Amino acid sequence: MDNRSKIIALALLFAAIAMLSLPGCSNKTAVTTGLSSGSITWDGLERTYLVYVPYSYDGTQSMPLVIVLHGGGGTAQGMIDLTYKGFNNLAEEDNFVVVYPQGTSSSAAIGTRWNDGRNEEYCQADDVGFISTLIDRLEQTLDIDTDRVYATGISNGAHMCMRLTRELSDRIAAVAAVAYSMQEKYASTPVSTEPVSVLVMTGTEDPFTPWEGGETPDATGERMLGMILSAPETIDVIIADDNCSSTPPPAVAWETDTAPLDGTRVRTETYSGCSDGTEVILYAIDGGGHTWPGGWQYLPEIVIGRTSMDIDANEVIWDFFQRHSKQQ
Repeated sequence: MDNRSKIIALALLFAAIAMLSLPGCSNKTAVTTGLSSGSITWDGLERTYLVYVPYSYDGTQSMPLVIVLHGGGGTAQGMIDLTYKGFNNLAEEDNFVVVYPQGTSSSAAIGTRWNDGRNEEYCQADDVGFISTLIDRLEQTLDIDTDRVYATGISNGAHMCMRLTRELSDRIAAVAAVAYSMQEKYASTPVSTEPVSVLVMTGTEDPFTPWEGGETPDATGERMLGMILSAPETIDVIIADDNCSSTPPPAVAWETDTAPLDGTRVRTETYSGCSDGTEVILYAIDGGGHTWPGGWQYLPEIVIGRTSMDIDANEVIWDFFQRHSKQQ
């Protein structure tokens, strides 16, 4: 190569480097917007997920990440269906990324499940490691705001979210657990190693997560998953762990009964004065079942109970998440 060619090559190289440093440019890999699928290998297993990136994404602005976990026997796509694509629609409106990880199946499990720590005979996968690695992957390929990573899920997925507050509390800013009460064996251990904002949304007539606590069956009713606390006892443990002030008492309110024919009413209890600006909220769905409020009635009422249509859980959860970050 002659000197003139070398000078031209160097000029092109310096120009390329300069372009990468300009506002609006990013060194992230090319991104597919909308809904796409992906996989990673973790702990010897190929793990899959669906991810929704809003069409507004251009790599110039860090976006929050919302992790959405399906229930036992469910799927990533099934969670999108259950929520009527609610988080995807909100992602377009408010600019955040949504990921729907997929649990695993094994001979010891019925359907697809998360190893939420209740009964490892039921599922042995290292799901905490998988989700942590998935967060790493998304942070490497997308411009994710690492202070605004959230998790939500229903039933088995809700228990998995609460396990994340114990084992990934340095990465998760807030969680929302739907159709959930705490496993009795966790009552004497911290909910998290550092404060995490928690929203619990659960029905008073849930056949699989009894409001009053007790033994919990799996979806088939053929095996038991252990004792759970009552919903009020669950909240007591969480507010104690987050050091929420006992005075003043929680703010209690009833949501507007916008769907009087659905057989439910929604009461909220909001606990403030918690450590590091965290917050704990209970959404008590009076008359509600093992369901996602505002979502799809995926099985008949006689099996899973009623779905409340007085609120949209997607909107409630996202509004809650927006109030919290790791750097409050």
